[in-house]
Amino acid sequence: MSLSKESKVRVLEDFYALDYILFGKPSIKMETCCPALVEDYINVKGAVMSIMVEMYTLIDHAPPALTEKINSKKLNENAKFSAKLARENSQKLVSTPQGRADIKAELKTVIVNEDNYGDVEELVQQKIREKAFGLAIDNLLIARTLSECNNEQIKKFNEWEGRLVEDAYKILRDNLIESATDILSTNDLTQ
Repeated sequence: MSLSKESKVRVLEDFYALDYILFGKPSIKMETCCPALVEDYINVKGAVMSIMVEMYTLIDHAPPALTEKINSKKLNENAKFSAKLARENSQKLVSTPQGRADIKAELKTVIVNEDNYGDVEELVQQKIREKAFGLAIDNLLIARTLSECNNEQIKKFNEWEGRLVEDAYKILRDNLIESATDILSTNDLTQ
């Protein structure tokens, strides 16, 4: 099965929206001392979107029909809007008791398992940023997809292939966050 036109547009929109979630602007506009970091980020982002194509194919993704013509300007506007919503939802989730508990657990793991974890305040900020990014990306890509699914489509996630795609997604999402964080930390050093 091939993807519908609407699913293909969604893949492109989400490809651009990831930049707005992580950087607030397109990745090509990111200034960094090391262009290889941006190249790595773009490669990982492409891999994440490839997994999303696999997921869409698995569940026979059928988002709402497009009611207007989509050009690059409209695609970019939609990407910005989707990213804004995902970031807002992420901020709400990070500030919940469960969100704070998750961050504390991650901090505890790092402090217990690593000898040289650096400045504690910096580590706290890093873990909050990583958690917020992860939630925003999940909100953009997964929650939105699930909201468009029926029960039969959702059941496909519990099958072997669905679990495999989900595991691959989580690994690549974490790699994407790590790559984006590397770019942001080099920007902090150069400014």
